[in-house]
Amino acid sequence: MSDTQLPPLPHRHRAGTARAAFSYRNYRLVWTGMLLSNIGTWMQNLALPAYIDDRTGSAKIVSLLVFAQLGPLLLLAIPGGIIASRFNLQRYLLAMQWLQLVFSLVLAAIISVDGPIWALFLAQTAIGVGNALNAPAFQASVPMLVDRRDLAGAISLNSTQLNGSRVIGPAIAALLAIWGVSTSQIFVINAATYLFLIISLFMVQIPDIRSAPTETGWRRALSGVNIANSRRVLSRLLISMTAFSLFCLIYVGLFSSVARLNFGISPVGSMYRWLYAVWGLGALCGALATGTFLSHIHRPTIIKRGFVGFAIALGAFASIHSVTWAFPVGFVLGLFYFMTANAMVTVFQQNLRDTERVTVMPLWFMSFGGTVTIGGLLAGPIIDAIGARWVLFFGALFALFLAWWCDLDHLPKNAFLIQQ
Repeated sequence: MSDTQLPPLPHRHRAGTARAAFSYRNYRLVWTGMLLSNIGTWMQNLALPAYIDDRTGSAKIVSLLVFAQLGPLLLLAIPGGIIASRFNLQRYLLAMQWLQLVFSLVLAAIISVDGPIWALFLAQTAIGVGNALNAPAFQASVPMLVDRRDLAGAISLNSTQLNGSRVIGPAIAALLAIWGVSTSQIFVINAATYLFLIISLFMVQIPDIRSAPTETGWRRALSGVNIANSRRVLSRLLISMTAFSLFCLIYVGLFSSVARLNFGISPVGSMYRWLYAVWGLGALCGALATGTFLSHIHRPTIIKRGFVGFAIALGAFASIHSVTWAFPVGFVLGLFYFMTANAMVTVFQQNLRDTERVTVMPLWFMSFGGTVTIGGLLAGPIIDAIGARWVLFFGALFALFLAWWCDLDHLPKNAFLIQQ
């Protein structure tokens, strides 16, 4: 169907922009709930690795904790997508929020008495399971709240709220630490913020796309893989993001260890929280850029140049020793990191049909979130042995390789979804 045959959009904004996506009431409500909930999540994501690093002084132990948090994405993302496709999405999403809320309170109770590390790992794994089962369903449902022509703006706003919370959460955590709020109390606050998203989900109607399965067993489990293999743009993006997460984004999960070893910053001090917030601010600006003044630029061009910019920034971050320089370089690193990732997921989502999202998006979460944990597990012992700098240098060089290999303009036209 050509653009002239499509029904008019329910707004007067330019199609595909952030303003266009935000004009939809249901999307606006869910987006706001996600923002407020994720502020608490990033307060917790900052506090827990720093707490473990301070107690153990080991990047290896921190990497194991990150694996407990994100590792379930590797194992449960595909089953989670299949499970979500068989249930009412709205009720399913609500159940996952309650699961994560309860175990955040359990985590707070354990930390309040400096409980055993193994207990922290069990509670964090439970939260990770809830996140792994929730993420594919959420990413599949949110794009259905806007017209397909406004999908790019919605994805940009999703990245904006994620990175906005990555800035606001650590900043609030830093202020609360100054006011004497403990780590366990931060976890209680995080549990309370889940209520914002729960309330917003009660206020909207998410389309129900359940259908009888046409495949069973492993065939159904691998249906997303088959779709990705049949559409080369999807497989190229998945492989690129997997490699990017594995070799270049190691510092994301081990940020506290990198800050301690490279810059001498205590992971439980306010300086570390502000550095993390500045890096998150850069990521926020990168996400905003792709949905605003860069929205008219060809996405594959943004991806290619983003990898180059990321490589330069990561190399600089590995080279410097000054805490003062760590802040501006960290900002630029965050900017190119999420500008690139946001452009990649936008192209990925634009090449999926609505009925394919629940089974294919889990692959994205495995490549983006889950693979970071594997990189951390591999790099943690290396960082303990030789430091973080050479690990980061290798990631910078690999990003330059991805700038060449993930050039989507070299793919044939039949590698992309034909819009109908």
